[in-house]
Amino acid sequence: MDRKQDDISPEDAARALNWLAEMGADEIILDAPVNRFAAPKASPPDPPLAAPATIAAAPPMAPVANAPAAAQCQSLGEIEAALDRFDACPLKKTATRLCFADGNPAARVMLVGEAPGRDEDIQGKPFVGRSGQLLDRMLAAIGLSRQAADRESAVFITNTIFWRPPGNRTPTEAETQMCLPFLLRAIELQKPDFIVCLGATPAHRLTGRNDGILKLRGKWVTANVSGRNIPLLPTLHPAYLLRQPAQKRLAWRDLLSLREMLDAH
Repeated sequence: MDRKQDDISPEDAARALNWLAEMGADEIILDAPVNRFAAPKASPPDPPLAAPATIAAAPPMAPVANAPAAAQCQSLGEIEAALDRFDACPLKKTATRLCFADGNPAARVMLVGEAPGRDEDIQGKPFVGRSGQLLDRMLAAIGLSRQAADRESAVFITNTIFWRPPGNRTPTEAETQMCLPFLLRAIELQKPDFIVCLGATPAHRLTGRNDGILKLRGKWVTANVSGRNIPLLPTLHPAYLLRQPAQKRLAWRDLLSLREMLDAH
């Protein structure tokens, strides 16, 4: 029997099912099919999405000696050059190379991770290992890419820490504070319309909150960076999703929320 024109091949169906399983949609619980690429239209957005609460960026816990050096930078390139000269952070002595940013500086969306891992340390770019490959697939699912030339489809990616901690350990408070002025200056210069925090560390630094990422994720807030209010969405780090695949369904909801905000603004 010939297949109808709208039918898909068994191979394409298998690939689609595998993709849904990877995203956490591993149960059939509805009587009618649902377009997973579309945000729900029947329910109104949550209050934080419609009117995000204003939360100031976390101030440094102590004076940071390199804050003036960051403030003097007039471009993202100057920030990278200043970090390359900056020797006060002990992580620089153990890392292979600086890992500052990747993507399109004109993008509407800035993604902020925690710190480089082994692959990032080797290549000098954020999110290029397994978690970065997952991140690229996640972004592609909502029409975004770090390679995109137009700002509407592009993302700009950076980290809270710019050198790999030995053994991928959690950065210390002092290490984070040393890098924070450069991150805040990067936000000032890049001027994103939206910030997405990948994991707890950037969410804590840019919102001033200390809740766990599962409590923070999916709720739009406003980060105040140098007097400019920027909608900010905390979500789960791709490395966490690789360890906990069932949580991909939560990350997918966050991606749909980001897509909805981009389409609305």
